[in-house]
Amino acid sequence: MSEVNELAYFATGCFWGAERRFWQIPGVLKTTVGYMGGRRENPTYEQVCAGATGHTETVQVLFDPKVVSYHRLLVEFWTMHDPTSLNRQGNDIGTQYRSAIFTTNQSQVDQAHATKSLYQEALSKMGVGEIVTEIDSGSDHPYWMAEEYHQRYLEKNPNGYDCHSSAGVAFPVAQSI
Repeated sequence: MSEVNELAYFATGCFWGAERRFWQIPGVLKTTVGYMGGRRENPTYEQVCAGATGHTETVQVLFDPKVVSYHRLLVEFWTMHDPTSLNRQGNDIGTQYRSAIFTTNQSQVDQAHATKSLYQEALSKMGVGEIVTEIDSGSDHPYWMAEEYHQRYLEKNPNGYDCHSSAGVAFPVAQSI
């Protein structure tokens, strides 16, 4: 295992609820929310929501791999939202709500694809559709931190909006890699 902390990037729809889910995991050292996967430098929330940038709302997760594995973060990712829903999570509709993983090294690429396959098998057994999650290199997509009022939003507003619909299928832990 690595002696160095790692970064991970996950897009699951609205970033507020996803950030809270990740910051509650032991071994996660820091979370921030921002934008990735688009074509405009330093986008604003309004530009992203207008669909003018191509970015998706993303959570940056700094974690200690000695305490929590990237695999564990992926299990949380797959089950905290509906990865079969294209450009939508619940009532949130638009490309900024698409499902995506932005990887930072080859191990993350391999694990993202392996867990996607495992979860797709579980979804298919339950009659749920195909995963539409994008898996792409984070080095190809700069991370732009969102405005301060979005950071740890649900810590500041505990009863705030947390739209996270799930596919309703547990991750097959017994088959985990």
